Amino acid sequence: MEFDFATPVERRHPSGGDWPSQKWHRYGDDVLPLWVADMDFASPPAVIEALRARVEHGVFGYGLVPDSLRETLCAWSAEHYGWAIEPGWQLWLPGVVPALHMASLALTEPGDGVLTVTPIYPPFLRVAERTGRMPQQAAMSAPAAPGEPWRLDLAALEAAITPETRLLLWCHPHNPTGRVWTREELAGLVELVARHDLYVVSDELHCDLLLDEGARHVPLAVAFPELASRIVTLWAPSKTFNLAGLTTACAVIPDAGLRRRFAKGIKGLTPDGNVLGLVAAEAAHAQGEAWRQALLGVLRGHRQALVERVAGWPGVAMSPPESTYLAWLDLREARALEGLEGAPQRLLLERAGVALSDGADFGWPGFARLNFGTTATQLEAALARLDAVLGG
Repeated sequence: MEFDFATPVERRHPSGGDWPSQKWHRYGDDVLPLWVADMDFASPPAVIEALRARVEHGVFGYGLVPDSLRETLCAWSAEHYGWAIEPGWQLWLPGVVPALHMASLALTEPGDGVLTVTPIYPPFLRVAERTGRMPQQAAMSAPAAPGEPWRLDLAALEAAITPETRLLLWCHPHNPTGRVWTREELAGLVELVARHDLYVVSDELHCDLLLDEGARHVPLAVAFPELASRIVTLWAPSKTFNLAGLTTACAVIPDAGLRRRFAKGIKGLTPDGNVLGLVAAEAAHAQGEAWRQALLGVLRGHRQALVERVAGWPGVAMSPPESTYLAWLDLREARALEGLEGAPQRLLLERAGVALSDGADFGWPGFARLNFGTTATQLEAALARLDAVLGG
């Protein structure tokens, strides 16, 4: 089946309705947005058809998570990750970001430490403060040379752990660097988690977007089954199938006691399931594989185009992402920005008319995150603008 990833979809001024988009409306009509993790591709046709059928029913009362969705996710997990999860392990929630906050409330006490590594997706850095816990951070090791990968600094991670630390918020694969963690890195992480008696919430939101040919995601809970009593795995169709606005995610919790504690701790904090989001999630996992494979081919091409362009920007460095449609740019020594005051993201917004995500929000000023999950036409237009400012 042929899928159209080439034709731009009008998101700023769509015909037939006024549907404001965070991505396309925040910075105005003259700016090309490559910031928030929201692709510009229409979702899989099977998802759209399933949603159309559900909308035509016309009644949107309180729903239940259908058994068919639970079984579909079990089948997806077994086929793609080699993990035989059970329907009863699943708690369906209104998104991964709410789930991070719910985990803090359910699994820790006020004043406990909530730890994460930076750079990291910005909501991770807000969880502790918003839930009355102690924020704790450890920095990753930046690449020693251009093109080399970011790495987990286990010594820095252990140094950040205190007697108050109770929860590690983990991102696997990693946002924003695009790292797919090695077995060695994860083994060191797991040793620390066990020795310091921590709970782990593993955000695996981008796990179906591994970009290297033949790459296969291994959930942290599968690689290290000894974590079973202390791990919550978060999945969602939002990034892979471009369904973020339908606010549906799943916490997979194998341990019955931990699952009961999590469910009890979030009572009253979450609405009943989004009936359209649940329909979309089932259709995506049941019928979206061909679309996903086509998407991966498009993203690989966009990644290569970006690698080639960054090579022509003096002083700008990027480790090619192994997953996601996000690239993490080191702009601290960008020659074109030398002597200019302001964050690189702000300077490029003003001078190039391209919106990126500010690295300071991820805990690393001087960097910016670029979203290449858009059509080739839109990506080329934005890169041409960046060439004009950053090019040598």
